[in-house]
Amino acid sequence: MNTIQDKLLLISHCRGIRAAKLRRLYQIDHSFSLLQSLKSSEYLSLGLITPSYYSTFSEDFSSLKLSAIRANLEKHGTHFLTILDPLYPDLLKEIPDPPLFLFCKGNLQLFQHPESLGVAGARQSTPYGREALDKILIPLIKRGFVIVSGLAEGIDTAAHAVCIVNGGRTIAVLGGGFQHIYPFSNRALANEIGRHHLLISEYAPHIKPQKWHFPERNRLISGLGNGTLIAEAKQRSGSLITAQYAMEQGRDVFAIPGRILDCTSDGTNELIKDGAKLVMTAEDILEEFYGIGLKASGTAKE
Repeated sequence: MNTIQDKLLLISHCRGIRAAKLRRLYQIDHSFSLLQSLKSSEYLSLGLITPSYYSTFSEDFSSLKLSAIRANLEKHGTHFLTILDPLYPDLLKEIPDPPLFLFCKGNLQLFQHPESLGVAGARQSTPYGREALDKILIPLIKRGFVIVSGLAEGIDTAAHAVCIVNGGRTIAVLGGGFQHIYPFSNRALANEIGRHHLLISEYAPHIKPQKWHFPERNRLISGLGNGTLIAEAKQRSGSLITAQYAMEQGRDVFAIPGRILDCTSDGTNELIKDGAKLVMTAEDILEEFYGIGLKASGTAKE
């Protein structure tokens, strides 16, 4: 292993060390040279690996073969991108906890697009939520915005679908590896995005999604957008976690208002009370970004 990229690729397939711990090690040792010299007690004293996982990590780190990992990624058309690569998205470098690596399928140039919007919302979305989302997103899509979402049921699925139907571009951020698309019902959508748009994950392809992966994933949805739009959200929902990440990252938060009698609007209405930008049209988002509306900008695509 001659490069940091090699070490990261190997570590990405090792059991026993979580991504947050790996980022901590990177802060201590950018070259990861310590990985090959630390003793068990030193791993533990640094808080990198718990005692129960040390032997598992050590076994994988010494036995896994880089050549086999690379061959498998190539076979499935998967790119391995590290934070040191030129194509790594600049927006993610700006967040407090950027992933050290990403697994990607599709058009990596979408990372460099200057206009992007994260979208999150209720899995049990309503017709109102989906129709309101279309109203806001279609003009932005026609203007060239890349829409970033999480491939979940409901609003996420609607956001990706409206992009595809209207000739736009979308990025889907997964909560597990490419071999375990969740929900399973979105497998065809994931394949479409991976072929013609961009599918990404910070988890190796063989890793099954876990409950804690989804809050981790949400920081990438907000991190890849110039702002984040919340379209329907219950109180204490994952969508509000995404909004919180966006605020911590210094990104704009937008929310679609809803009926005060609908529980799927409780979270979005609360966000607006707390200072999120109330959004009724695409112009509301453009005005916040650029101080202009669609008509005034003169750059909307027909």
